[in-house]
Amino acid sequence: MEPLCPNLDLKPAPFSPISPRFSKPNSLSVHSHRFSCSDRRVTKKWRVPIVPSWFKAASYVKADEAQVCGQELMRSVGKGLLALAAAAAANYSIFCDSPAMAESLTVAFPVSRTTEVNSVQRTLVETWGLIRETFVDPTFNHQDWDLKFQQTMVEMFPLRSADAAYMKISGMLATLGDPFTRIISPKEYQSFRIGSNGNLQGVGLFISTEPRTGHLVVLSCVEGSPAARAGIHKGDELVEINGENLDGVDTEVAVQKLRGRVGTTVTIKVQSSNDLGSDSSIQEVKLPREYIKLSPISTATIPHRTPDGRLTKTGYVKLSAFSQTAAADMENAINEMKSQGVHSYILDLRNNPGGLVKAGLDVAQIWLDGDETLVNTIDREGNLLPINMVNGHAITRDPLVVLVNEGSASASEILAGALHDNRRATLVGHRTFGKGKIQSVTELHDGSALFITVAKYLSPALHDIDQVGIAPDVQCTTEMLNSSKESTSKEKSSVSSLEADSCVLVAEHELDIQESKGTAS
Repeated sequence: MEPLCPNLDLKPAPFSPISPRFSKPNSLSVHSHRFSCSDRRVTKKWRVPIVPSWFKAASYVKADEAQVCGQELMRSVGKGLLALAAAAAANYSIFCDSPAMAESLTVAFPVSRTTEVNSVQRTLVETWGLIRETFVDPTFNHQDWDLKFQQTMVEMFPLRSADAAYMKISGMLATLGDPFTRIISPKEYQSFRIGSNGNLQGVGLFISTEPRTGHLVVLSCVEGSPAARAGIHKGDELVEINGENLDGVDTEVAVQKLRGRVGTTVTIKVQSSNDLGSDSSIQEVKLPREYIKLSPISTATIPHRTPDGRLTKTGYVKLSAFSQTAAADMENAINEMKSQGVHSYILDLRNNPGGLVKAGLDVAQIWLDGDETLVNTIDREGNLLPINMVNGHAITRDPLVVLVNEGSASASEILAGALHDNRRATLVGHRTFGKGKIQSVTELHDGSALFITVAKYLSPALHDIDQVGIAPDVQCTTEMLNSSKESTSKEKSSVSSLEADSCVLVAEHELDIQESKGTAS
């Protein structure tokens, strides 16, 4: 099929290096002076952001579990019939309130006669510009990104619905080969923000896209939620929602389908992780939607007898997600347990799928002193940027063990790496998930949001995490517990499920070792 406007051309301006000293960034000149289509369409010129290369990855937050650290929309209206300014979004740094500077360029293109499609054309321009300057792979999966923009704009012009136009943007992003770089609708973005704030109406499932297969898998269930009561487990594959097959469906789209007004129901099909590939393992479950309490902290005090016979108290803290309240809730929990005479701690990050990176960094600073490196980032140009604490002051220096497993992902891995590599904690459990991509989240002019993978992170000791994970110091297997488990059970008249947890028992043993060596920091 012949393109609508075969003469549309894109001419990049000559490239010159950008100094990190806030020099003027490069811009891209996009020309459309050769439009000669017979339908005499109108052309609009929009200004879109070009984010300079000196805007470092410390400004960014994580993937499907991120928040917008800060945004400022700078709007300007050009003069004349053909000038209309697009929104230019700038992200704040995690650690300061100064907006990043941005350069703009002018893009001219044929405007759709359909108002809804015209609005999405503007979103396309914003998306293309932000990807061009910040996506982690500067080769854009070995393709001409400017040409891809041209093709998408031409394909979008004859469409008559916003949904169809958004599909074109999603298709353009899919060519980057990164499932975490995506656009979500305004409604989906509001749901995302609600989840980050800790308020939710739904069924209590944490799901994510498995990068190798593209399938939707369960990371964890909120304790006591409809999903947990129905017997859905970590690792189960989500197959259908209300009769709709989920092949190729984005995580955020699936999440939106699961959420809904309290009192309504949703029917899902899940395939057990114990028998993947067998049709007989697919189970249909009807779940009621309820108010889901996303308080990320649960605590317990475990009585513990040390090898020398002393009876002590160990504080157990389970962190299920990194919401905006995680650090404050953690601090309150530790102060409460200190007042109860707790002198050692177990931080349980098992099956924690992640959350807001800033929350993970804030939690790390509760346990660490000084100016330690919390995490390192590597941007698209290979620049290594450490993110350090500033005058950190731990609220406790008592011995600490962190529990991790295959469900510990993203911000959980950042926190575990920070505490381990700074010699603050011993890691017990199993190798973590291995999700080490860093994303920016930008709200676009229409209320949609663009998630862009802009960098990846390394632990403070420069260990790669993405697709590798973090190996624990000690694995919690029953074979390692024999003498410890036997002596411990004799001291307890009633053994709770927590006290019978093999990883918790190993953690208690490691706390004894730390105390005997005087390694508490």
